[in-house]
Amino acid sequence: MERHENFSARSEARGDEPARPPGETARRGLLLRYLGAVAEAAARHRDEVERAPSAPAAPRREPVREGPGPGRPTVREVMDVPAAHVRADLPYRDIARVLADEQAGTLPVVDAEDQVVGVVSESDLLAKVAFEASGHRPGSIGRLRERRLHGKAHGETAADLMTSPAITVLPGATVAEAAWLAALSRLKRMPVTDHSGRLVGVVRRDALLQALLRDDAGIRSEVETTVAACCPPADRKAVRVTVRDGVVELTGRMPAATAARLLAEVEKITDVVEVKNLTTAD
Repeated sequence: MERHENFSARSEARGDEPARPPGETARRGLLLRYLGAVAEAAARHRDEVERAPSAPAAPRREPVREGPGPGRPTVREVMDVPAAHVRADLPYRDIARVLADEQAGTLPVVDAEDQVVGVVSESDLLAKVAFEASGHRPGSIGRLRERRLHGKAHGETAADLMTSPAITVLPGATVAEAAWLAALSRLKRMPVTDHSGRLVGVVRRDALLQALLRDDAGIRSEVETTVAACCPPADRKAVRVTVRDGVVELTGRMPAATAARLLAEVEKITDVVEVKNLTTAD
């Protein structure tokens, strides 16, 4: 996988905003929380690269490595098993049927040993049909991509039509790492393979998203722990915490300096979309 730097998804907008349609605020919050988790995975990867500058760069399409930290969800916990797939020698008309039956836009292509050799998509099939229907022929020198598409359009099997090599992920990779790879590669589904490259599952982008988003109860628990750490005993008893869709509201009475310190710490908590300070100064 190539080294990707300067990958930041933190939003710092805190000013007045126009009214949003019902549900838009919640969708925006989910997106921010997803991007925040992906950005943290990217930052960890960058730190590891900087600590080992002599390590050779891995090819872009190698599976994401394993090695989750304590308490981090892994791909194994959210992947779909068994994984829908097609054989490399499957005719393209049958590929279309499988895609329709599985309601999937892409499917892994495997060889006789169940090793993933590529992925085939609706776009591959549509390109083939479109080229055949139009009778289009590749242009002059310099239009290499067009000629490649034309050559692929003459394919009859999954092996002919697929994109190869496939971008895959290991079952022990963290959900955040897999989500980062999916975001960079613009993939909605990724094959999950073992260390030998054999297909063991498929992970969907929406499953990664749901696994990354902590529920409001978990966020509230961490906020309350932060209150206990930041506030003197007399002040912490006066603070009330509510969390909805990742938005934290702090109410009660406390000194302005304590409230400012608490607000800064709560904003650092992962999955917190926004902090509303509704406290009043003593």
